[in-house]
Amino acid sequence: MRRREFIKLIGVAGAAWPRASVAQQQLPVIGFLNGGDSGGSGPMIRAFLQGLKGAGYVEGENVVIEYRWANGQYDRLPALAEELVRRRVSVIAATSTPANLVAKAATTSIPIVFTAGGDPVQLGLVASLARPGGNVTGVTQMTGEVAPKRVELAHELVPQATIFGLLTNPTNPSASTVERDSHAAAVKLGLKLEVLRASTDAEIDQAFAALREIHAGALVIGTDAFFNNRINKIADLAVRDSVIAIYEYHQFVTAGGLVSYGGSITDSYRLAGGYVGRVLKGEKPADLPVQQASKIELIINLKSAKTLGVSVPQSIYNRADEVIE
Repeated sequence: MRRREFIKLIGVAGAAWPRASVAQQQLPVIGFLNGGDSGGSGPMIRAFLQGLKGAGYVEGENVVIEYRWANGQYDRLPALAEELVRRRVSVIAATSTPANLVAKAATTSIPIVFTAGGDPVQLGLVASLARPGGNVTGVTQMTGEVAPKRVELAHELVPQATIFGLLTNPTNPSASTVERDSHAAAVKLGLKLEVLRASTDAEIDQAFAALREIHAGALVIGTDAFFNNRINKIADLAVRDSVIAIYEYHQFVTAGGLVSYGGSITDSYRLAGGYVGRVLKGEKPADLPVQQASKIELIINLKSAKTLGVSVPQSIYNRADEVIE
């Protein structure tokens, strides 16, 4: 290639680069804020992107997503949220309750779409489910609301036991509500509920060790993004220590846990992705009613029941939405 032709080619390419950069900058930007980590969130991210695609947006083609992960350290969330606000993203997808509350506190102008396990009205995220008001709307699984039912399930599975464990993350704003409601359910049944708290991997290990010391008949696991990212770890510990454990999500049972009772976390992320797409098209969060993700489902893993030596009562078996053989 002649020197003159080479210089001309470089000049053309150089002229194209700024235009490509400007085009990229003109794409709407979604700020994705989560209290957990990316490593354990693959199914949720795929579901979110599926919902977003259904609304006409594909990451890298006509929308940019900037991810911010707190990796279970919820005290990092305010700084991460401020980064997104300074970036002037088009919308914030705040997934996990701690991220919901931090995002709401960070901005009153940028639209926010949340996924929440608890009651968003009780959490102070929206004025009502039908009329959210303000700049916030989203999807709830209402899994926190059925926390007492998981205590009742534990009692049905192990009726002879009088002591049960409840695992919560003390850094989660909804933990106190789950503890209070679960304790009330235990008192009605004449049971003692020992609260075990964990916000790190080491503390999860310590909590399982404590179960043996308190002679707990079963473990009820509270809703939390940090726990969601460690479903396999918690299920493995339950199998290793022969612990009868109940969690909220289907993924826990497919990982080897015994029982799950709650909504679908992937369904909530898919719906949230759809709402984010609608906001990008110009709809206002105040006009989008809070959605509830799927029905509450009861899933049983009979293989795990056999391993644990648990005879699942017919009353539970008959109510199950799915039974894993």
